[in-house]
Amino acid sequence: MIARVTVTLKTGILDPQGKAIEGALKSLGVAGVASVRQGKVFDIELDGADRAKTEAALKEAADKLLANTVIENYRVEILG
Repeated sequence: MIARVTVTLKTGILDPQGKAIEGALKSLGVAGVASVRQGKVFDIELDGADRAKTEAALKEAADKLLANTVIENYRVEILG
């Protein structure tokens, strides 16, 4: 089974890396860039077929390890 955990900063949290990327895109001539928020993606391959248990285990892992839940949100997706 393959799953993806996407972690992003919560709304209102400053994102200096996103601002730097925004500036770089504008300097490269990419038109229409209003703002950029950066995050991180974890693609995780797991043994087992129980989707509910897998999702619960990944949510626990995100709460404890993958995300700082004070300043970050996360989303767990089971891809297949």
